[in-house]
Amino acid sequence: MAGSKFTPDRGLTGRMALTMFLLVLVYVAFVVGLVAVGLNIWLVLVIVLAFALFSYFSSDRIAMFAMGAKEVSPQQAPELHALIDRLCAMADMPKPRVGVADTDVPNAFATGHSRRTAVVCVTTGLMRRLDGPELEAVLAHELSHIAHRDVTVMTVAGFLGIVAGFLTQAGLRFAAFSGASRGNNNGPAPAVVALLVVLVSAVAWALSFLLTRALSRYRELAADRAAAYLTGRPSVLGSALTKITGDMARIPSRDLRQVEPFNAFFFAPAFTKGFSLNSLIATHPPVERRLAQLSDISRQLGRGA
Repeated sequence: MAGSKFTPDRGLTGRMALTMFLLVLVYVAFVVGLVAVGLNIWLVLVIVLAFALFSYFSSDRIAMFAMGAKEVSPQQAPELHALIDRLCAMADMPKPRVGVADTDVPNAFATGHSRRTAVVCVTTGLMRRLDGPELEAVLAHELSHIAHRDVTVMTVAGFLGIVAGFLTQAGLRFAAFSGASRGNNNGPAPAVVALLVVLVSAVAWALSFLLTRALSRYRELAADRAAAYLTGRPSVLGSALTKITGDMARIPSRDLRQVEPFNAFFFAPAFTKGFSLNSLIATHPPVERRLAQLSDISRQLGRGA
């Protein structure tokens, strides 16, 4: 993390490198699999490259648009900018763009494929619920994602899932419309090819899902640690986490459903009522584990360790 005073995390760096390496293998196997079931290699490469470039260079705009967030100037949000200015000075890092999403869901996220395009976004619901020190702690957490560069890795890692999901839907539709088609001497029926594309895409999506979720859980712990050490007040971050998690239960299910796709980027996950964390692989570690880690850091700082 050259140029930043956020605490380095070799565990996170190693996991990001391993995740990217494994995803490259998945990408290659994905392309080979699609070609093997009968798709034209040039068509596959064009689709993959087009989605890769679009996802990489438009990730910040897509996330902001989907969340209904708008970039705000220091004149529009002076207190928010002041907190980020202070944290960036403490961390010795460039200031990202600042955004605000008008939703009652109390959360924050960072996105962007580089430090130049990075943006930290908070919701109006978060700003209403947290006091100054708590909001500063959450912002430090989000800034550490940018400093650690795991925002960039998550952007790239999520690309395969987008491509696989697109091809799965396209394959299902094609199979439905060509179900009556029959094979000829040149190869299998179009419906068979379409279903094979769906199978290959589904496997690729599942693998990318597992890899990105594992990285997502660790990066949240790493961001909590980095924010706690930078601000020197881990208990304040714990207070913010507890408050956000508790208030999430009072948010209408309709609002929670709208933001659930962004859970991997949020400070705290947003789940609709009745959702079982045991039914899916979580994007975040359990709140109890995050609070326990912050308590350990608080004791370390208290001993002067």
